[in-house]
Amino acid sequence: MKSQGQRTVLAFDFGTKSIGVAVGQEITGTASPLDALKAVDGIPNWDIVAKVFAEWAPQLAVVGLPLNMDGTNQQVTFAAKKFANRLNAKYKVQVETCDERLTTVDAKARLFELGGYKKLDKQKVDSVSACLIFESWIEGQY
Repeated sequence: MKSQGQRTVLAFDFGTKSIGVAVGQEITGTASPLDALKAVDGIPNWDIVAKVFAEWAPQLAVVGLPLNMDGTNQQVTFAAKKFANRLNAKYKVQVETCDERLTTVDAKARLFELGGYKKLDKQKVDSVSACLIFESWIEGQY
C-alpha cells in the first residue's frame, strides 16, 4: 500500500448521463482526463468501471459532490453519494467526496482556452471536471 502523498487517485465527476473520470497522482498534484463513462440514471456500466480500476489500481477514489451554491444538497447529491458508496463496496478502496461547485464552468473555460468551441465536447468537459475535482481535493489535503 502506497503511503499518503504517493497514491494513485481516480476522480469522478458524477452525472446522471455521463460520469467524468480522471487519474491523479498525489506526488505531482496533477490529474489527466480519461474517457467519460456513459450512465443511465447515474448508473454506469460496472464492467467498464472495473476495467478502469484494474488498469490504474488506485489506492483512493474521489467523487465530486454536486451541491447547490449555498452548500445544501440537491437531488443529484444523494445519487453521487450512492455512487461513491458503491465504488467503495465494489472495489474496496477508500472513497472520499469533494465539493464540486463550479467545476463544470471552470472545465469549459479551460477547454475553450485550449481550442475554442470545438473542444467543448460534453464527455471532455466531464473528464476535465474530474481533473478539477482532483485538484480541488488535493489542495484541501496539504
